Amino acid sequence: MTISKKVLVTGGLGFIGSNLVHELEKRGYDTWACDLMHSWQPNYLRCDVSKFSQVERLFTEHDFDYVYHAAAEYGRWNGEDYYENLWGTNAVGTKNILRIQEKKKFRMIFFGSAEVYGDYDGVMREDVMDNIPIKQMNDYAISKWVNEMQILNSAAMFKTESVRVRLFNVYGVGEHYTPYRGWIPKFIYKAMKNEPYTVYLGHKRTLENVEDLCRTFANIIDNFKPGEIYNLGGDTQYDIKYVSDLILKNLNKDDSQVSYKEAEPFTTRIKTPDASKAKKDLDFKLTITPEEGMRRTVEWFKKLCGNQSA
Repeated sequence: MTISKKVLVTGGLGFIGSNLVHELEKRGYDTWACDLMHSWQPNYLRCDVSKFSQVERLFTEHDFDYVYHAAAEYGRWNGEDYYENLWGTNAVGTKNILRIQEKKKFRMIFFGSAEVYGDYDGVMREDVMDNIPIKQMNDYAISKWVNEMQILNSAAMFKTESVRVRLFNVYGVGEHYTPYRGWIPKFIYKAMKNEPYTVYLGHKRTLENVEDLCRTFANIIDNFKPGEIYNLGGDTQYDIKYVSDLILKNLNKDDSQVSYKEAEPFTTRIKTPDASKAKKDLDFKLTITPEEGMRRTVEWFKKLCGNQSA
């Protein structure tokens, strides 16, 4: 009789976390989630990872084979306005998880960010920071880099086993709009509400649908290589205007509320990832086109907002 692996997703009610929980459940894992909020959902545990006593209690009551550590405060401006929350959750929270990992010896998959590449404008290979001085451009990026250093130190001192993944531009169903979320939900929300927004013409981004990413995340369990790090970014860079136009097309809107500017300050203009390792080890591939992915995302927003764009 095969015993199902027990897996925890921190930040399991969030955009990526909730999609990952669904993917892991489909694969038959004994899947649990923790997050800040109360929830009716089964296999859910309330836990603020920035509070060691709560983390300790969770792991006293449960043993896990794998922990996907997705819990984080997200975003550059969120990190400016609410830096205490950001540093508490991202840096202290990760340290708390590591302290428990050092005792329990579960395997961890850490959700990092392409923001750690900072102002680097070349091809973003995983070993760039080993060879080139990089300047991270905001507190969110710095906190993600601090987390990676903490993970490396824990592995060296306590033989913990972790895999790090760096996410680029994940989008899709489940990402609600707030002023601090990413630019795609902002564009959709603003266009639905006939409110103005700005498109920066000099910027390009890869587009990774959350469903494709979660399949890749789940594959890590099948080929877990302690200490490895993976870029999870597509091969194609899309103009921000192209994405805005896709959104407007799906909403039957024109661009009368859109302002166009050349460049956004303190932001990398073009991110060019090298995801060859993830393709080889994790079968990373993007199967959902931006056209189809944006259509699904817009339709989800319409239902969420009561089809207010009609």
